[in-house]
This record gives sequence, structure tokens and C-alpha cells, in this order.
Amino acid sequence: MRESVALALAIFLAAAAFAQQAEQVSVKTMPPVVVKTVPESGSTSVDPKLTEISVTFSKDMTDGTYSWSQISKETFPNAIGKPQYQEDKRTCVLPVMLEPGKTYVIWLNSQKFQCFQDVDGHPAVSYLLVFETRK
Repeated sequence: MRESVALALAIFLAAAAFAQQAEQVSVKTMPPVVVKTVPESGSTSVDPKLTEISVTFSKDMTDGTYSWSQISKETFPNAIGKPQYQEDKRTCVLPVMLEPGKTYVIWLNSQKFQCFQDVDGHPAVSYLLVFETRK
């Protein structure tokens, strides 16, 4: 009998905690997500003369914090300047020099690097940007 009361109490407390957590879910409390990239991930005919890669998030981001992460030097673009956020506070631009006929792979945040963060300090959900330039 005591075990069933303890189990019922544990279930009640878990349900109460879940309900409280569900009430706290909002755009403000959830992490930002990528809503747009230029070039678009999966593109196979990107102009190699493109001079900027940009990522736009769902929320205002903390200026000066970003994680353009590589899986290898060979697949990461040649950055020719520092990343910076545009006036909208949601779009971060990386100046680059691309090569024709090449595949590029960039993690926007990763397991190891989580510096793309909203103004409340929530790290953005990791996003894999992969594209190929025309020959």
C-alpha cells in the first residue's frame, strides 16, 4: 500500500513539474534557430564570386558572438574579414573568397562551439550549411 501511495505521489509530482515546464515554453525561452542562409544549404550552383555568407536567426542575437565552425580546413571558406551582425540584429555576415567547383561545409554552432547566442544567452540550435560552387 505504501509503495502505491509513493508511486502515485511521484507521478503527481512529475506531472506538476511537466505542467510548470510547459507553461514556461515561449519564443523568449526557446533557443534561436536558423531561418535563412545565403547561400541556401543544399545549393549546388553557387556563384564562386559570392563575397559574403549570411545566416539569419529567429531572434535578436548577441553582437560579437558567433561560431562559424569547420569540419576541415579543405571545406571551410577562406574568410577575408571578421563576421558581423547587420542592423536587424538577427543576420550575421561572414566576408569570404570562394573557389569554383568546391564543396563548402560550415557548422553554425556545433557540439563543441555554441557562441551564436540570443540576447538572453540561449545558444542557437546547431545548423549544418553545405553548398557547392559552380565550376
